[in-house]
Amino acid sequence: MWLFWVFVAVPIIEIALFIQIGGFIGLWPTLAIVVLTALAGSVLVRSQGAHAWNEVQESFNQMRDPTRPLAHGVMIVAAGILLLTPGFFTDAVGLLLLIPAVRDAVMRYVAQRIEIRRIEMRSTRRYEPHRPPYGDGIIDGDYVVEDDEVPRRPQTPPDLPVEPVDDQPDRRGNSGWTRH
Repeated sequence: MWLFWVFVAVPIIEIALFIQIGGFIGLWPTLAIVVLTALAGSVLVRSQGAHAWNEVQESFNQMRDPTRPLAHGVMIVAAGILLLTPGFFTDAVGLLLLIPAVRDAVMRYVAQRIEIRRIEMRSTRRYEPHRPPYGDGIIDGDYVVEDDEVPRRPQTPPDLPVEPVDDQPDRRGNSGWTRH
């Protein structure tokens, strides 16, 4: 029910602010402010969004909890949406969400009201991290040590006919891991 009141109250607040500010500074300056806040907001959201994305990647790379950077990223996206929405109230809320301290306060507020009852992780295969997933981890193989020198083709005397030479490697048996 509270969401209904948000959708009713926000447009009423925006209309009232447009009337008040437009009456005080005029129509064109009011519209210019709305357009400039949208442009400035999109630039700020882009730079802060890139920073938040880097923090998310670092937290995954360092095996840390990504909750904070992910929450900040979501709030930055919300700030961008609010800044692109025409209006003074939505611009003010969007600009507030671009401040990291405000985002932390919102995150603390929401965290106090969320209760996690169960976390469950499942996998389709059984995997033990201290052992290889298949077999005992030993790979059996054979190898042959060959000479370091590459064998050369015998030179044919000039009076004998020369057969055409196929310079293409043998695709049937050569894997590329051995020398020719």
